[in-house]
Amino acid sequence: MQSRPPRRSRVLGLVATLAVGVVALAGCSSSSPSSTAGANTPKPATITFAASTLGDPGRGPGLQKLIDEYNASQKIVTVKPASVPYPTFGQTVLTQMGGGEGPDLVRFDMPEFEAAAGSSLLEPLDDKIDAKALHLMPGPDKYLTVDGHRYGVVFEDANYGMFYNTALIPTPPTTFDEFLQTAKGLTAGDTYGLAFRQTQAEEADVWQDIFNYVLGFGGNWSDGKKLTIDSPNVIKGLEAYQKLYDANVIPKGADAATFRKMFANGKVGMELNNGGYATATTAANPQLKFSVARIPFPVKKQGALLAPIVINANSKHKDAALDFIHWLLKPAQQVKLQEVLGASSVATPTKRSEASLQKYPFLPVLDDLTDSGVPQIVLGFGAQTPDIRHIVVTQVLSALKGEKDMKSAMQTAQKQAAELVGQ
Repeated sequence: MQSRPPRRSRVLGLVATLAVGVVALAGCSSSSPSSTAGANTPKPATITFAASTLGDPGRGPGLQKLIDEYNASQKIVTVKPASVPYPTFGQTVLTQMGGGEGPDLVRFDMPEFEAAAGSSLLEPLDDKIDAKALHLMPGPDKYLTVDGHRYGVVFEDANYGMFYNTALIPTPPTTFDEFLQTAKGLTAGDTYGLAFRQTQAEEADVWQDIFNYVLGFGGNWSDGKKLTIDSPNVIKGLEAYQKLYDANVIPKGADAATFRKMFANGKVGMELNNGGYATATTAANPQLKFSVARIPFPVKKQGALLAPIVINANSKHKDAALDFIHWLLKPAQQVKLQEVLGASSVATPTKRSEASLQKYPFLPVLDDLTDSGVPQIVLGFGAQTPDIRHIVVTQVLSALKGEKDMKSAMQTAQKQAAELVGQ
């Protein structure tokens, strides 16, 4: 049995906080015969799989089809989707797991993954996953080890790139100065050169947006052990973000739903977004001509929406759950999963189909960013990322409003966040 990570006490506090007001999860593990982790062959069992992807109208049916294929491939294990409301997905599952219940398999986002791993709510996979034999891509895979133990494998890795309207921008910018000038040149009347989130109401999404600026200018929120929120490169990246805001090249006050419609209708020239945006954009306007290039910032490093698949430490069917993971990691299934996910990467290198490349010729651009992608957490402080995020975004927005300069804002954020984590 693995020893509990030293962060257990402070992370359990986060789980308890998330639990407030969350309703019980429907469809938890059935009362099928139990199995013991470590057995060579899983015993007959029905296991549940919770994934927000299953509720996605575009990708959910494809993932369900893949699960059905697994169920039809053998007679021992049956995988059924767990019903979890999307708006409270992470909190709901963490609450159930904290109470000793919950689905057998979960596709988590990184903050919830870190919280669950740090609270001993996930089954360690140290001796069950051979990264070298499975050809797991080291770039994203390295983030799935917490306190020296592996707790998951990559289910989806969506890299961020620069989406641009090819009718408005025949040649994409390759430097920040070109990026700024292109945005200025396109902004006229009801058309804008760029769009990004910049309101407290979309705090989590503002965090995703500014992440690319911080990384792209050589900064990071921590060095893995100590917070570096007020470091020179972090400030440089955020000042670049503010320069675009001050240049009035974005539809200020517009939320993501609004400016994404504008992009689909040709009223926004550029957006920084993850690979999953390709499918949504095509669905919104199949006639729109757009492409993707690397974000034109000095450093080739950008945010990534990294989502691991994990096994609930409370599961009575751990071998059965592990069997599904191993099946999903087989080359043929990895290709099919990637087809379901669209422009995202998966756990292992895959070859894009000709049909996919004809539809989205820019897919190799996004795939090339896999090793330089960074999950949108504060490294070393993953479970506390939501609280740190609130502090940082609040201060960034105060700078945008002119209440202080960005350097002073980040000095305040550094002090508040350091107190939060006990530094």
